[in-house]
Amino acid sequence: MSTALITGASGGIGLELSRIFAAKKANLILVARDEGKLNELAADLRKMGIEVLVLPKDLSISKSAKEIFDYCQEHKIKVDYLINNAGLGDYGFFIESDWKKQEQMINLNITALTCLTRLFLPGMVERKSGKIMNLASTAAFQPGPTMSVYFASKAFVLHFSEAIANELEGTGVTVTALCPGASESGFQKAAAMEESKIFKGRKLPTSRDVAEYGYKAMMKGKVVAIYGFMSKLMILGARFSPRFLVVKIARYLQDKAK
Repeated sequence: MSTALITGASGGIGLELSRIFAAKKANLILVARDEGKLNELAADLRKMGIEVLVLPKDLSISKSAKEIFDYCQEHKIKVDYLINNAGLGDYGFFIESDWKKQEQMINLNITALTCLTRLFLPGMVERKSGKIMNLASTAAFQPGPTMSVYFASKAFVLHFSEAIANELEGTGVTVTALCPGASESGFQKAAAMEESKIFKGRKLPTSRDVAEYGYKAMMKGKVVAIYGFMSKLMILGARFSPRFLVVKIARYLQDKAK
C-alpha cells in the first residue's frame, strides 16, 4: 500500500484529501496542530481498513518539518505522496499587522513547505516514483493589498513548484501546484475576511470539490492546477492587464462589502 503525508489535515481541503486518499486505500500520516481533531479523523478513516498515523505538529515552528521526516526515517515509512496543504492567512493593512502572525505565515506557507519537499524528495527520486502537491492559490498570480504577505507567499509556492517540476522531468516524480480561489474551507474565518467582497454573499465551491479536482490533477502529473472557469478567466485577465490595474482590482475584491 502507498502512503500519503498530508499537512493541515484537520480541516478544509486537507481533511477532504485525507478522505479521498483513504477511499483509495492509501495509508495516511496526518499532520496538524489540533491533536483532538486529528484523532477523530483518524478513528473514522481507520474504518476503511487503512493505517493512519497522527503527528500533531505546529509547522510554523522551524524544527517541526525535520521532526516529521526523522520520525518517518526512524520507523522506515516510505512517503509516496507529500501534500503540503497547511497554510495561514491574515487580513488587514501590513503596517497594522501583528508581526508574529506574519512571521508564522511565512514559516508555515513557505519555509515548512520548502523544507518538507527538500527532505522527502530525494527518496522519491531514488525510487523513481512519487507525487508532491503544494497548495498555492489564485492569489499567487497577483499582488494582494490587505493580504500582502499571504499573496506573496502563494506566489512563492507557485513559482517554486513550477521550477522543481521542470527539474524533475524524467525522474518519475511530479509536482503539482493546486490553485483554488475562494472556497468554503474555513480559511476566510481564520483569516478574518468573511466580510470581503470576494467571499460575502457568494456561493463558493466546497473543500470537497477542490480536493477532488486537486487529487485528479496530481495523479495526472499536472503542474499548475487552477480550480474553476472563473478563476482561470480572472488569471488570464490579470496577465494581459496593466499591473496598476491588477492591483486596484485585487484591492477592490479584498475590501469589505458595504
